[in-house]
Amino acid sequence: MLVLQTGAIITPESEAMLQALHSRSIGGIKKHLEVLALKGPEKFMSTFYVGYGHKSIGDCGTCTIFIEGVSMLVAKALQDWPLYSGQEASTRYIDFAHQPFIDPAQTAESNKILEIWRTFYMKGLEVLNSKLPERFPKQEEEDEKIYSKAIMARAFDIMRSFLPSGASTNLAWHTNFRQAADHLIRLRHHPLIEVRNVAEKIEEALHEAFPSSFGHKRYDATENFNAEWMKENYYFTKKDSIDFALTQNNVDANMLGEYTHTLQTRPSKTEIPKEIKECGEVQFEFLLDFGSFRDIQRHRAITQRMPLVTTNHGFESWYLNELPEDIRNEAKTLLETQRVATEKLGLSHFDTQYYIPMGYKLPNRITGTIPNLVYLSELRATRFVHPTLRKRAIQIAQVLTDTFKPQGLVMHLDKDPDRFDVKRGEHDITIK
Repeated sequence: MLVLQTGAIITPESEAMLQALHSRSIGGIKKHLEVLALKGPEKFMSTFYVGYGHKSIGDCGTCTIFIEGVSMLVAKALQDWPLYSGQEASTRYIDFAHQPFIDPAQTAESNKILEIWRTFYMKGLEVLNSKLPERFPKQEEEDEKIYSKAIMARAFDIMRSFLPSGASTNLAWHTNFRQAADHLIRLRHHPLIEVRNVAEKIEEALHEAFPSSFGHKRYDATENFNAEWMKENYYFTKKDSIDFALTQNNVDANMLGEYTHTLQTRPSKTEIPKEIKECGEVQFEFLLDFGSFRDIQRHRAITQRMPLVTTNHGFESWYLNELPEDIRNEAKTLLETQRVATEKLGLSHFDTQYYIPMGYKLPNRITGTIPNLVYLSELRATRFVHPTLRKRAIQIAQVLTDTFKPQGLVMHLDKDPDRFDVKRGEHDITIK
């Protein structure tokens, strides 16, 4: 665990102190700098932010935390926060063949399950990298390097479905002091012990880096409340399988109608004004594989439930259909034998998640306003988005259009969303 400190003279705690002083005096920044030089930020932050609980002061100091070698499940828990900012290792551009897999059971049987997934993942990548160019031949005008990256990205898109959810990843969390403290209150009671351990390590690292801004008093009633609801209600599960449905529409149509001209004249690549959020929310439920949930979860302006990873709703057929026939039959057999072997481990449904591959479909529920859901669906309904998520984004867009067309809603969508476009090979971030 590493908390990055830039070594600047004005530290994050000092910056928070200066902004707080600025809110209580019109003496100007030079006067505040004199106070900072004389008294330092330590006592100020421990007294006013931690002691008196002036939370807004914590909004003024930021830090970046680098978390490495944790499971996909930990990454999703850390990112399950409305104001999360950061980045995570991508399964589209990174070969996970040599990444450690987190194994909570620590038995020969559990390790065997994980390594079988790894072996098939590597085999599938090799097969696809030789077969995909036959399906998507390089065009004369396309750059060879970009084309090769696009083919590799497609192979990764398919084979990520066989990576266990316990595959390790790296991520960065950029946050202010207040958000870090508030999120850690939840995370230290997460159903997964790995998440709880990571939360404690982050808190220790933050306390070491910024001793005057962390170390908030804990209240037993609050801790017990969070422990209980996290265990009972944190994960979203459903016995029945709703493939896709609009489950709630709480939008005031008359109020939305006041914005008809704005909705009708909005240009492409332009967000709907946030003021239209006042008209209300709509809710969708649908099945989506865990691999693509990792993508839709980036839209933190909407409310999403965290799905429990299970095999209850079947494996996403798109991944299987993308495999050549011989390896597809092998995959189907493997899914069943691995499911049985995982059940025999006898683990809790929380820990069983580590051994289930990311291609299994899970129930999802999202709730959001018109501006938020239009942004999501327009962004995710393009050819550069994973097909299983793109399908849901197009469905959401269609329902929104049909439902709110009388109020003037116009959607700007990719006219050829299923086309293989080598530009996806340009989306990687590399050091030149």
